Amino acid sequence: MNLELFVLGTGGMMPLPGRFLTSVLLRREGELFLFDAGEGTQVSLRKLNLKWKKITSIFISHTHADHVTGLPGILMLSSQVERNEPLYIYGPPKIKEYVEMSKKVLDMYINYEIIIKEITEHQTVYKGDGFSVNAFPLRHTKPCVGYTLVEDERSGVFFPEKAIDANVPMGPLWSELQKGNNINLADGSIVKASDVMGSSRTGRKVSFITDTQYFPEISEFVKDSDLLICEGMFKADLEESARKKKHMTSTQAAQLTLDAGGVKKMGLIHYSPRYTKHELTALLDEARLVFPNTFLTRDGQHIEIPYED
Repeated sequence: MNLELFVLGTGGMMPLPGRFLTSVLLRREGELFLFDAGEGTQVSLRKLNLKWKKITSIFISHTHADHVTGLPGILMLSSQVERNEPLYIYGPPKIKEYVEMSKKVLDMYINYEIIIKEITEHQTVYKGDGFSVNAFPLRHTKPCVGYTLVEDERSGVFFPEKAIDANVPMGPLWSELQKGNNINLADGSIVKASDVMGSSRTGRKVSFITDTQYFPEISEFVKDSDLLICEGMFKADLEESARKKKHMTSTQAAQLTLDAGGVKKMGLIHYSPRYTKHELTALLDEARLVFPNTFLTRDGQHIEIPYED
């Protein structure tokens, strides 16, 4: 089952030539989930030729302009096509007011249902087929949340030779065992799924954090992520400025990743506009001193997230 992440934008505060505002899109077997929607998000979607019509849910971290000003355009664009299913929008308090006021002031024509759910605590906000999306509180200048998409455990590996040794005929009974069900054979004997299956395997986990000051408890939420997309807005020499503005340095992002444990790789995002493309390498170098498997996200980047086994 494919799980892919597309980086729609990597910038903070303002869009720059070649650097749109922070936004990512996750695609899991055809389902699309958008995380944040700053100015220009539609352009990024178009450039990557993504089927935005299939976006079923939008997850907003907070209601600062650089994370939500692209949302009205997406809502209006979705009315230009045949859409029967509702669009879900998740975010902290004020997201419902922002959407409703935008609809009213812009006199939007909306021909589909919009369901808005506001988040006030650590909770599961979306439950899909074999996965869930969880939200957790961050610490910014206004209410802000991070998100994790976590897949359910998968069945263990099926060993055909063990099924054959247990006299299970190939066919529907094999399928039942692979689903974890015990079966009864014609001679009255019982074959347990555990007799022919390996131990259950973990699913994949993707985490998204932006616009927060550093605090150690974040690590608990993002531990064991296959991919963590994390704000690293400033270099370490601006740590005091980051603290006042409730943002993180790339070093702090790397530290929380290291502390979390089990994170396979971390991509920095939400860069300050003060840094040119060339200067971003300094953010990367500082982060890698703490967490070596760090990379710089870039606009238009496509990242596949494979199973570990």
